[in-house]
Amino acid sequence: MLYEQLKAYEGRPAATSGVGKDTVNEPMIRHWCEAMGDANPAYPAVAPPTMLQAWTMGGLSGHTGRTAAYDELFALLDGAGCTAVVATDCEQEYLRDLRPGDRITFDAVIESVSERKKTALGTGYFVTTRMDVRGGGELAGTHRFRILKYAPGARTKTPAGGTGARAAEVGRPGARRPRPVVNRDNAGFWDGVARHQLLIQRCTSCSALRFPWLPGCNACGSPEWDTVAASGAGTVYSYVVMHHPAFPAFDPPYAVGLIELAEGVRMVSNVIGVPYDKVRVGLPVSLEFLRVDEDLELPVFRGSGG
Repeated sequence: MLYEQLKAYEGRPAATSGVGKDTVNEPMIRHWCEAMGDANPAYPAVAPPTMLQAWTMGGLSGHTGRTAAYDELFALLDGAGCTAVVATDCEQEYLRDLRPGDRITFDAVIESVSERKKTALGTGYFVTTRMDVRGGGELAGTHRFRILKYAPGARTKTPAGGTGARAAEVGRPGARRPRPVVNRDNAGFWDGVARHQLLIQRCTSCSALRFPWLPGCNACGSPEWDTVAASGAGTVYSYVVMHHPAFPAFDPPYAVGLIELAEGVRMVSNVIGVPYDKVRVGLPVSLEFLRVDEDLELPVFRGSGG
């Protein structure tokens, strides 16, 4: 009966007549490219296609275009005990370049609701929304966003200690970190983590290194690649200190850094071993592997002096 109620929301609008808070602009493009390490000379004359969703974000104050149907759907799921939510994946289709000065408008629809699924996190329903993004009135791209709305499974106690990190850096006892999404494009990376190696993809055509893992080279387009193991040395390129929202598996405030590895690529991870308010740009860090529960180990970076 619940699934029939949920299916009735398919095709109903999730947001209507949304308007981006900023026009497409060069400063945002430049900041994005600097953070992502994208030196494509086409930017900022046009926006990187992967910025598609960025122009629709409402920030902390949110947007006013969300419909009652979307809230009703979530209320049904909450009432069924599916009170937790995790983003699982997204798909984007690009139809035309966005250029500085384009005014962004968008509409979103509840595209599909899955049958009840059992996952490692818990049992629940996958909800997919599709957003059509327009620039200057023309369809520029489509963004599909999928979440799992689930009833949390039984929690297991977090073991004391960890590989190279204090238990206090794991989170609250009994809480589990969200599971990473492992697929055919990144399975090799997680296999490396299991062996305590941080593997970076290397294009065998042009030798460009890339991270995160991608199915093809973003420099020459070649699908052929091998891997090199990172030395583990790096520096903090940028960082944020997380205070909110509170989540049981984390103990805020804590620092999340964009780490520039000695090999030249960057990755996001926790900065441990130093007080959160002592993390700074340029801080030398070294790779460690932190076991956060019985079946999940993550690469993290310890600040010098920790």
